[in-house]
Amino acid sequence: MASNQPAPEAPSSFRTGSFGDEDRTWEEWNPTEESIRPVRGRHRVAKQRGLARSSTVLGVGVIAAVGAGGMATAQSKPPVSISLPDSIADNLPDAKSLPGVGAFMSGDSDSDHETAVVSSPLTTAGITAAEAEQGTTDAGEALRARILQQAEQQQAGAEAEARAAEEKAAVEAAVAQAAKQQSKAEAAAAAKKKAAEEAAEKKAEAERLAELAASYAVPTSSYYISSTYGQAGSMWSSGHHTGLDFAAPTGTPVKAVHSGTVKSAGYSGAYGYRTVLELDDGTEVWYCHQSSMDVTAGQRVTTGQTIGRVGATGNVTGAHLHLEIHTADGTGIDPMSWLRGKGLTI
Repeated sequence: MASNQPAPEAPSSFRTGSFGDEDRTWEEWNPTEESIRPVRGRHRVAKQRGLARSSTVLGVGVIAAVGAGGMATAQSKPPVSISLPDSIADNLPDAKSLPGVGAFMSGDSDSDHETAVVSSPLTTAGITAAEAEQGTTDAGEALRARILQQAEQQQAGAEAEARAAEEKAAVEAAVAQAAKQQSKAEAAAAAKKKAAEEAAEKKAEAERLAELAASYAVPTSSYYISSTYGQAGSMWSSGHHTGLDFAAPTGTPVKAVHSGTVKSAGYSGAYGYRTVLELDDGTEVWYCHQSSMDVTAGQRVTTGQTIGRVGATGNVTGAHLHLEIHTADGTGIDPMSWLRGKGLTI
């Protein structure tokens, strides 16, 4: 606001210009409280764009790059000076205005107390709290230690997996070996059991044959086998032999092979004197070519009882006993096999 009182006249030395403009007059300026009062109002300073903002980002990037990229080598290499063009340096913001930087700078001298500046070297960037507690101060070494620790952990994990695989394979091999041994043991036990069963069967059969032998008898004695069952030859009308021949001296006793009933006893053509003994199961035993008979039809005889004598009656070439075996249906079978089946040795 201007004063109501007229301003005092300026000295004559100020009335005329001394810089070539003689018509221009200069008034004396006497500053007062009113004249120097700051102008208030809605005045705004235009924001700097373009280079100013870019220079701010560049400054922050430079600080971050120096902290992150050089933290591992800042202690081992000499410092490198960084120079910027004047156009960029003039537009760099005040350091205090940078986020996180003003806290590291001391306050105004008019403050009641000085702000303590606690700073840490940029080389500690990236160090965890646990590593800091252990006294780690070098980020590069901390990173190296973490990499080595991770590698050791991976190697330990791989070794643990290998050991687990080996243990599993050992267990499987042991199980397979045990199963194999068990199979061998079972096979041996089965073979032993089978052998024992076979031995028991043989023993039982021997006992059965012995019991049968006690109830069966060889039809004669002092003999040898001169012709067998089924033997071919022209001497027999059927073209083959139908019985078993026991060659023995004439008069040798002929015995009943088992208990039974005399079905017939008499002369029968080519068979000579023949005795037919019927056993209880219907089997018929024929005694042929006898010289004499000691039993009659319908007579009951026991095992080993004499029923006649060896002779040479009928169609024969010498003294012998011709023995035939017929089943209950009349079919002729091998007498030797039948007698051996009864436990007799022929």
